[in-house]
Amino acid sequence: MNMIRNIFLAFAVASLAIVSAPVAHAGDPQLEAAISAGEIGERIDGYLGVVGSADPAIVRKVQEINNKRRALYEQLSQQTGTTVAQVARVTGEKQIARTGAGQYYMDETGAWKKK
Repeated sequence: MNMIRNIFLAFAVASLAIVSAPVAHAGDPQLEAAISAGEIGERIDGYLGVVGSADPAIVRKVQEINNKRRALYEQLSQQTGTTVAQVARVTGEKQIARTGAGQYYMDETGAWKKK
């Protein structure tokens, strides 16, 4: 029962984090262009990923965003008594659901898919 409660709390907190935090690439023309070009996408584990290869500047931006996400996931996991992986996974699922047509996401098997 505790596990179900913790998962529910992680889901609720991750949902709040997604709503309260701007989309990772909002306002950054380089990242938006890379997403449109299929160079980066959302991963099921809650982080951005490079699809194939990308310019080193884009890779650095992806790493910066992922570092910020990791810090947020750690904070939320402490607040909810869940693991970082649980919070990240729920967030990843939500981010993939918000991914637009023609954009890439990584599924559970680790394969990149185009919406």
